[in-house]
Amino acid sequence: MMKIALIGFGVVGQGLTEILRNKSKELVQAGFRGELVAVATRSRGSLYHPDGLDPELLLAAIQRGHLDYYPDVYGLYRNWDTLTLIKQCNADVLVETSNTNLETAQPALDYCYAAIEHHMHVVLANKGPVAVAYAELQRRAKAAAVKLRFEATVMAGTPSIRLAMQALKGCEIREAQGILNGTTNFILTQMEGGLGYEEALAQAQALGYAEADPTADVDGWDAAGKVMILARALFNSTITLKDMEVQGISQISAADVKAAQEAGEKWKLIARVTPTSGSVHPVRVPLSNPLAAVSGAMNAITYNTDLLGDVTLVGAGAGRLQTGFGLLSDLLDIAGVGALS
Repeated sequence: MMKIALIGFGVVGQGLTEILRNKSKELVQAGFRGELVAVATRSRGSLYHPDGLDPELLLAAIQRGHLDYYPDVYGLYRNWDTLTLIKQCNADVLVETSNTNLETAQPALDYCYAAIEHHMHVVLANKGPVAVAYAELQRRAKAAAVKLRFEATVMAGTPSIRLAMQALKGCEIREAQGILNGTTNFILTQMEGGLGYEEALAQAQALGYAEADPTADVDGWDAAGKVMILARALFNSTITLKDMEVQGISQISAADVKAAQEAGEKWKLIARVTPTSGSVHPVRVPLSNPLAAVSGAMNAITYNTDLLGDVTLVGAGAGRLQTGFGLLSDLLDIAGVGALS
């Protein structure tokens, strides 16, 4: 039995919880038994029960707005602060899904350090700790004989990290580039259909692709965080946000989109990383490029390798269940469990 402590119970944390509930039989048949024993949030309470928490009751409580609505049962602890919960709970794995901070990675980084110190594996959807402190996290994890996994930080559940670090092992990856932000790709796709930038952004917000404050997406910072993660994982590079050229899509006009179409091209926000550099720029991509065919909120990444040439992966880059699956895939990896049968 893998006991799991979950930090953050927003869209992603709830997605993982739904998967653990809905696929429990299939997971057991595949050899994986996992249960949530602790859930911590910033403002909606925390819970810990050494014998496990009921996913159905957790989801019902958070839908009412607070974990205080989880029913009282013998042995249940409530409203511990997050560090106390990590240090006192009996979890085998910490799953970190709280809000990303690309400057300091806090407070999530301290949560990861505390978990490793208490010999827990760490699984992240939160980009901050990997982007800011990957080498130190790996050093501490190795010293504690635990694993660090972060598939869900880039392209949600689409296995971009696993493709690069496992399936392409033996190849030299020279460069990675791709569409790593679904919000901007959706906006550009809608502009190709005739909408102006502001109208396309409003549509993205109405559909839940963009936040009320879309700055992180449309100005390229979300994609830049993913570039930092890829730089560290693929090339052991220490480039920071300050080292990168980052430009978003807010200056692209309907006339720019039309001009690209007339030239047989499409605008895409392209994130690019090499062993020595990283960048995020809107680029006019020829229709012959596989990335040109990636539309809507989909993501894609192309790895340039010495043995296979270009290898392109296309898939969902966001979403409740999609990112929840990214977390699950890391839990299965840690448990040594293969694909579901």
